[in-house]
Amino acid sequence: MAELIMSAKERQQLKGEAHKLNPVVLMGAEGLTDAVVQEVDRALAAHGLIKVRAPGDDRAQREQIFADLAERLSAARVQAIGKILVLFRPLPEDAADKAAGKATAKSTTAPARSPKAPAQVPKKTAAAGAPQRGKPGRSDIRSTSRTTAPRRTGGRAR
Repeated sequence: MAELIMSAKERQQLKGEAHKLNPVVLMGAEGLTDAVVQEVDRALAAHGLIKVRAPGDDRAQREQIFADLAERLSAARVQAIGKILVLFRPLPEDAADKAAGKATAKSTTAPARSPKAPAQVPKKTAAAGAPQRGKPGRSDIRSTSRTTAPRRTGGRAR
């Protein structure tokens, strides 16, 4: 498999998105094992854009690990800063469709409420002339115009 090639604009956008992410996969002292590759593959399939933390202080060894990982998984190396590597692989179409469907399903369903929360009952309007009970609502508060204090004139500037 070959590493994905990205344009500078795409890479810049993904860097911005990855900034707030935490590393999803942490490599152990053994480095790049088959188990690590499988875990990174699962994370890429689920999220598309992930951060991976590599062990060791040898820069050349980390760069080799990052290149091997991107090559084996057909992913793009977005950014490498220190021991952190940002990888991107486009989500499969079925996963992208599920994510889009999930987002629309969330917006159409009513928000879940606590079982202890009281049921929402529409408020009854008070009859004309009847005294209001309880605290006034926002609609009952009359707005008053406020003036600001006059500016200081003369004297030294502070």
